[in-house]
Amino acid sequence: MNASASEPLLLVSGLSAGYGLVPVLESIDLEVHPSEFLALVGSNGAGKTTLLRALSGLIPVTAGSIQLKGRALQGSTPDQIFRQGVVQVPEGRQLFPRMSVQDNLLMGAYRRHDSKAVSTDLDRIYTLFPHLAERRRQFAGSMSGGEQQLCAMARAMMARPTLLMVDEMSLGLAPIIVDQLMENLTDIRKEGVTILLVEQDIHLALSVADRAYVLETGRVVREGPARELIEDPELQRAYLGL
Repeated sequence: MNASASEPLLLVSGLSAGYGLVPVLESIDLEVHPSEFLALVGSNGAGKTTLLRALSGLIPVTAGSIQLKGRALQGSTPDQIFRQGVVQVPEGRQLFPRMSVQDNLLMGAYRRHDSKAVSTDLDRIYTLFPHLAERRRQFAGSMSGGEQQLCAMARAMMARPTLLMVDEMSLGLAPIIVDQLMENLTDIRKEGVTILLVEQDIHLALSVADRAYVLETGRVVREGPARELIEDPELQRAYLGL
């Protein structure tokens, strides 16, 4: 996809944010284009999750602006941002362990009132991810970590996201499971959903993304096409051990 051929879906300009008096992000500029797969990568503590929390309205923005389709998001509540289609799959999945897989999926549509469309979307999720259809009556907490991560991503899809933000999808999972989840995420992107993936495994993220931003200590230090970044000698030395 040629990102330059479209206006940004999400435009972040000069964003600064943090926790109380502790600044974490400083002057972040970032854009995500429609139907793009964008990766936000960096080491632990770089500020990746903090940026997602700022975009979701969970922490206040102290400077700069966030625009979705040209409309300002900063100052909006998390619920208002969610209603505009910015949906996050949180680190750690945060499913309801004593509820069934299907009930967890339906929780993703709890703000919707189009029951017929919700039923259609649920059928579509089961077609896209037949493994979840097989487990629909099972308690979500009894599934493997990889299955729970897939359920969390599918739950987010039930909200009909315009922008799906996935935080540390690979955390604590075996490589073979992560590869399958990345295929699942690619399938979601084929459904027309724009994806922002936050990932500590830089090689994994750059191997599938269209473009990427690299964060270090709350600042963007690199950006560009993922294929170019993965070949960057300095990035290879700093993050890939090459």
